[in-house]
Amino acid sequence: MPLPKPPSKKGDLLQAADYEAQAAPRAEKRSMKSRASDATPAPAALELRDGGTAVAARPAAPVAAAPVAAPAAAAPRMPAEPRAKARKPRSTGPAKLFVLDTNVLMHDPMSLFRFEEHDVFLPMITLEELDGHKKGMSEVARSVRQVSRELDALATFDKQTGGTDPSEGILLGKTGHREAGGKLFFQTTLLDVKLPAGLPQGKADNQILGVVQSLRERFPQREVVLVSKDINMRVKARALGLPAEDYFNDKTLEDGDLLYTGVLPLPADFWDRHGKTMESWQQGGHTYYRISGPIVPALLINQFVYHEVPGGPNLYAKVTEITGKTAVLKTLRDYTHGKNAVWGVTARNREQNFALSLLMDADCDFITLTGTAGTGKTLMTLAAALSQVLDERRYSEIIVTRVTVPVGDDIGFLPGNEEEKMGPWMGALDDNLEVLARSDSSAGEWGRAATNDLVRSKIKIKSLNFMRGRTFLNKFVIIDEAQNLTPKQMKTLITRAGPGTKIVCLGNLAQIDTPYLTEGSSGLTYAVDRFKGWPHGGHVTLARGERSRLADYASDVL
Repeated sequence: MPLPKPPSKKGDLLQAADYEAQAAPRAEKRSMKSRASDATPAPAALELRDGGTAVAARPAAPVAAAPVAAPAAAAPRMPAEPRAKARKPRSTGPAKLFVLDTNVLMHDPMSLFRFEEHDVFLPMITLEELDGHKKGMSEVARSVRQVSRELDALATFDKQTGGTDPSEGILLGKTGHREAGGKLFFQTTLLDVKLPAGLPQGKADNQILGVVQSLRERFPQREVVLVSKDINMRVKARALGLPAEDYFNDKTLEDGDLLYTGVLPLPADFWDRHGKTMESWQQGGHTYYRISGPIVPALLINQFVYHEVPGGPNLYAKVTEITGKTAVLKTLRDYTHGKNAVWGVTARNREQNFALSLLMDADCDFITLTGTAGTGKTLMTLAAALSQVLDERRYSEIIVTRVTVPVGDDIGFLPGNEEEKMGPWMGALDDNLEVLARSDSSAGEWGRAATNDLVRSKIKIKSLNFMRGRTFLNKFVIIDEAQNLTPKQMKTLITRAGPGTKIVCLGNLAQIDTPYLTEGSSGLTYAVDRFKGWPHGGHVTLARGERSRLADYASDVL
């Protein structure tokens, strides 16, 4: 087949108008059903007015954008609002009106766009409180400044659409957040507040409660709800007969019992239902099983499975591959035996054996271990880190960090450099190093001292305050007490990992000391839920304590 002729002249350059024409959204094809729905009369709009001044207006139907424009023959088509790809409303009734407390915006700067097709109302006292917290380098000040930037972008005059009128509401999706289909309303007039005489009128919380009550009286057909992270604020609102809710969008899980455990017991009839179509082979000292059956859809990569039969052979394996309707199980090394001890540490129960298998796996870059006090999280992680740093030379050094949240009253200023200031917070590290040093009884006093010096030289203690912007290359990073991290802090730490780095997060979700954090909103819960099923990550929930009989009994009854 002959080649086409070469071009005889140069191509023409596109003008600026051509670029804009290509970037503009095309007119969508509308079906007869949609035209018929457009022909139905629109419900009456709900206007928030005080005398002759408009406060806010919102149609009763949960429409995410402006009405459909006129045909192209009558007027040029403007750039489409985010209505075309907005999320389908969950409810068919009038959209709710959520009144946000200041602490919600401080907690999540993007909370304005988390209410789907519903509207958001900001009292003026909320903006005043935001203005009072914008200065400083704390996390709260950063969140407030981000909220201010988002509000400035929403309230800016738009030349293309003809402007932004606060009295008619501002489309929350105009800045690109298409998941938000509602409108934003500001309080622009003084509302008639009638609260009980016992409540101080000058307090900010009471003023917000007055705004909620005034809106409910003006518009009884709409559901007005207060959203606050302050428990006392919600209690006062419900005592006054006002609906109040917590901000739930920051919660990964509603119930901590639903958290992924990383371990799945196989049914008693597993061999009977899966044995006929099972393939098995041996490679590298491990036995592999390829199974296909009803249990495959419930499996995840790097999830541990076990099958225990009294008086019979037990199966302890890890899911290494899932392809279509088949999965591959790989048997584990028995770390409960002394010959497989890791830096002198052996597993004492099933979950500890699973945890050591993950910690010693060079293919796992991110590991999370949760469990009650005394389950061996720190000891096993430190033993695996020393074994891979000093014996196998897989990593160059160990970096240990944790959140500095005191359990009781703060003891004040700590002298010294960064590592010396972090020393009092690393008591758990020192205790476990003593246990690991006593395990080598044949080295003698001088040998143990030399080993301690060598181990200390390979462990670096760092503070979370100086982690931003760093990159860890070929390091074994241990994040202790990770349940006190927020999801944003957890993301900051995990993204510090460079090539060849392993990150291990340890924590007990029953011991959260950070305010406004729960089991459902903790950064550790967030990481466990987001990384489940990733081929290079794993999680194990340690169930049984091995510290002492006193500690085990105390954790159960106290």
